[in-house]
Order: sequence, then C-alpha cells, then structure tokens
Amino acid sequence: QVQLVESGGGLVQPGGSLRLSCAASGSIFRIYAMGWYRQAPGKQRELVARISAGGIINYVDSVKGRFTISRDNAKNMVYLQMNSLKPEDTAVYYCNTAPFGKEEYWGQGTQVTVSL
Repeated sequence: QVQLVESGGGLVQPGGSLRLSCAASGSIFRIYAMGWYRQAPGKQRELVARISAGGIINYVDSVKGRFTISRDNAKNMVYLQMNSLKPEDTAVYYCNTAPFGKEEYWGQGTQVTVSL
C-alpha cells in the first residue's frame, strides 16, 4: 500500500516561488506515473503536472514555463518547483498517481496561497 504526504505549501506574494514535496511510502511507487493536482475553492480538482516512471513530463497549459515536476525514485519523492506564482495558482495541492489519482491515495494536500 502507498501513502502520500505533501508538504511545502505556504503564503507567497505574486511572482514568488515555492517548492512542494511529496513523500511516498511503499516500494511500488517507482513504477507509477505521478502527478501534482490542485483544487481551488469552488472548482474541480485538476492535474497540473505529471511525470512517468521513466521521466516523461507533461504540464497543463496554465503552468507551462513556470512549474517544474521532478521525481527521485531512490528516495520515493516527487517535487513541484513553482515559480512566477500568480493569485490564480492559489489552491490545495495534492500528489497522486497520474493521470487518474487512486482514491485510496489522496492525502491532506498542502495549501498554496498567492496573495499580497
């Protein structure tokens, strides 16, 4: 069984940066494509970045050029470097398998707030 724990969120001004981390327990982590999802108030959860087990990466258009996803299979970690943050990036961010998160793996997420 895999457990996912997100961290690294916070309050940041527009134009600022944050680095999110996702720690995964379970030896089968490294065979999964992983993704970062976000859910803003009143909106559906969306997949913003994903990385395959072999390192193929995709982003949603709204974050291209600003966000970078990476993974360290030796450490069972997935990261999301977020630069040039905008108020519309405000959301709770989650990691999970991609492109469809497994229901049993959703964690608490980490809150990202972009505001003056």
